[in-house]
Amino acid sequence: MSPPPQENDTERWQTVCAVEDLACGTGVCALLSGRQIAVFQVQGQVYALDNFDPGSRANVLSRGLTGDLQNERVVASPIYKHHFALSSGRCLEDPTFSVSAYATRIADGLVQVEAPREMRRTRLVVAGNGMAGMRTVEELLRLGVADRFQITVFGAEPRGNYNRILLSPVLSGEQQADDIMLHRPGWYTRRGITLRSGDPIVEIDRKRRIVRSRSGLIAPYDRLLIATGSDPIVLPLPGKDLPGVVTFRDLDDVGRMLERAGDDRRAVVIGGGLLGLEAAHGLALRGMHVTVVHLMDTLMERQLDAPAGALLKAAFEKRGIEFRMRAKTRGIVGSDKVTAVEFENGETVPADLVVMAVGVRPNMELAKRAYLACDRGILVDDTLQTYDPSIYAVGECVQHRRQTFGLVAPLWEQARICAQHIAEIGVSRFSGAINATQLKVSGIEVFSAGDFSENANRESVVLSDKRRGVYKRVVIEGNKVCGAVLFGDVREAAKLRELIADRTDIGAIRDQLLFDSPAAA
Repeated sequence: MSPPPQENDTERWQTVCAVEDLACGTGVCALLSGRQIAVFQVQGQVYALDNFDPGSRANVLSRGLTGDLQNERVVASPIYKHHFALSSGRCLEDPTFSVSAYATRIADGLVQVEAPREMRRTRLVVAGNGMAGMRTVEELLRLGVADRFQITVFGAEPRGNYNRILLSPVLSGEQQADDIMLHRPGWYTRRGITLRSGDPIVEIDRKRRIVRSRSGLIAPYDRLLIATGSDPIVLPLPGKDLPGVVTFRDLDDVGRMLERAGDDRRAVVIGGGLLGLEAAHGLALRGMHVTVVHLMDTLMERQLDAPAGALLKAAFEKRGIEFRMRAKTRGIVGSDKVTAVEFENGETVPADLVVMAVGVRPNMELAKRAYLACDRGILVDDTLQTYDPSIYAVGECVQHRRQTFGLVAPLWEQARICAQHIAEIGVSRFSGAINATQLKVSGIEVFSAGDFSENANRESVVLSDKRRGVYKRVVIEGNKVCGAVLFGDVREAAKLRELIADRTDIGAIRDQLLFDSPAAA
C-alpha cells in the first residue's frame, strides 16, 4: 500500500472511489481532469487506463472483461477484438491502437489515480468554417471545457466566419462585408484555435482518423465535426457557364454581382424564393432593372399561400421589380458574356447579369467519399452523431429523421446539443423542428407554420387588409390549429407556433386567434 498523501499532492493524486467499491475483475469509469478513465482491481492490484477504445471509437473499456493473455493481465474491449495490457495500455493485437495508462495508489482506503502534468487534449477537427460549425465551437467554449480540446478549423473561403443571412444588405450597399463578420482571424488566435482558411478538407481516412486538406495538409482527429453546409443549385441550362451568370450564396458571389451592377443595366433573377427576392431587391437598389423569373404562380410557395404571395409580388412591383410567373427558362443567351434569357415560349429578356437562386442542396460529398451513411443529407441521430461514433455533423448538410434544415433556429439547437455530446457531458436530444418560418423579406415581415394546404376537413379564419398590406390566415382542423400564414403583421407568430406544436384545442380562444392581445389593447 502506498503512503498517505502528502500535504501538497492533492492535485497530483485524484480520488476515484473507495476500495470496496471496486469489485475484483471489473472496472468503473471516472472523470479525471475532464477525461474518462477506466479503473480496474485485479487480485488486489489497481490499474487505470483511458476509457476510450480506439478500435470501436467509443468510451467502453471500463465495461470490458479482465484476464490473462500472453503472460499479461489485460482487459478486452467489449466491442472490438482488441486486448489492452492493464499495466501499460499496450494493445496486444495492434500497438498503434494502444491507450494511455496511469499510476494508481490506495490511500486511507481510497483509490487514487495520478493525473499527468499535461493530459493529451482531445483533437477536434471542424470541416467547414460557416455559421453552424462555428456556433458549435462557440457552444463548446461556453461549456468551460476549452482546455480539454485542441481545435482546428478548415474552411473553403479565404476569410473568417460571417453571417450569410446578411449578404443581402451587403449586395444592396446598406452594409459592408466587414460589418457582417462574426469571427475574424484574431478571434480564433485568441482562443487557441487553428484556422486553415481557403483550405477545405477533401478526404477523411476514418480508419486512421486523419483528414487531408486541399493543400495536402494532414491533421489527425479524435472527434471530427462536419459542417459543410449546402451548395447552390445550378440549372443545367445552355449558357450557364457564361461570364455574368452567378449564384447567390457567399461573399464572392456578391462581389461578382457588384462587378456587373450599375445604373440602367439589366438583371434577371431565376427563382422567386427568399434568396431570389433578396437578390432582386439588392440589385434594384443598385440601380439595375430587375426581372424575377419564377416557375410557379406563387412567390415563396413553400412559405406562403396564394393571397400572401400576391401581396408580396405587389410590394416588390411597387419597387420597380418585374415578374415573369409560370415561366420556364430554356437557356441563357450570349457568346463571350450573357446578353439575355430565353424562355420556353421563345420570348427573351435582355440581361447583363443572371442570378440563379433556385434553391440549395446539402453538401455531403466529403461524407460520401468517406462512406458515411447519406440520403438527402448526412444521416445523424438525436445527438448529431453520424454512423461513425467519432464523427458528428451539423447544419444544412445533415438529414435528421427524414428532415433537412435551412433556417437558423434549428441549426442553433443542433449546435448546442452537438457541443454537449462532443464534450461528453450531453443528455439533451435533438428532436427536429416544427415547420415554421419567420422572415423579413427585404423589409416585409412574413410568417408561416405547419400545414396550411386546403382540404375538405379544414376551415380557414382569414383577416385581409390590402390597403395596409396585411394578410393573416389560420387553418383549423378538428378544432386545432394545423397551419398559419401571416404577412405584414406577425405579432401572433409565437402564439400560433405554440398552438400548432402543442395541438391545443382552440374552442375557447377561436375568436382571438388573429388579434394579438397587446395590439388589441
